[in-house]
Amino acid sequence: MSWWEALLLALVEGITEFLPVSSTGHMILISIWLGRAEETFTQDYEIIIQGGAILAVLAHSYRRLWNPRLYLPIAVAFLPTAMIGFWAKEWLEGLLTSPLIVAINLIAGGVVLMRMDRWFRGSQGGIESISLWRAMIIGLVQALSLLPGVSRAAAALFGARWMGLKKEDAAEFSFLLAVPTLGAASAYKLLKSPVAFSSENAPVLIMGIVVAFIVAFLAMRFLITSWQRYGLLPFGVYRIILGSVVLLWRGLSS
Repeated sequence: MSWWEALLLALVEGITEFLPVSSTGHMILISIWLGRAEETFTQDYEIIIQGGAILAVLAHSYRRLWNPRLYLPIAVAFLPTAMIGFWAKEWLEGLLTSPLIVAINLIAGGVVLMRMDRWFRGSQGGIESISLWRAMIIGLVQALSLLPGVSRAAAALFGARWMGLKKEDAAEFSFLLAVPTLGAASAYKLLKSPVAFSSENAPVLIMGIVVAFIVAFLAMRFLITSWQRYGLLPFGVYRIILGSVVLLWRGLSS
């Protein structure tokens, strides 16, 4: 992988990780476009640079992290994704090279985002008051994001709004829930592929983590601001357009 390819992937990871557009779907499509999708290091790199997104949460939401009241709900919400991801790991990994599945999920998720603000207009609860059973339901919805193209952020935002959180707090819960979710994925990949973090690969990995951190931090701020002003409709439209383009591309290339 060249430096410019690594930089492009880090930029895409940072931009899409906390926006409801599917970072996994984008990374799959970019990797296929670059012709790197089958390379082991590329697959490892895409997971490891998520560490930059975790650091972005620590920098952005550090005040929330000082509240022990949130630790147990976040842990409970993380469990469904962890358990389903572990049990269905091989099946899910087999889907990571399918642009068709990404396209279908992008379009379906786009339709949901276009309607979501209307469905949950009355949700005005605060993050500190969330119960464990509501946290579990948010986690179950987030687990849908194990399917490429669904979007972890979109699923978590949907679940949080469904369970009564107002927009800003739903976004904050999504950010905090990313810490164990992305952290577990990155740690697993490092343990499974220690060669990826060799002295030869370390510089490009460090660059990717730093770029993902900076861009993800800016994307988090952008999500909260744009959601308050314009809703999630623009993200839904973008997903539908992208998914349609991928379907057209797949049809022309088959």
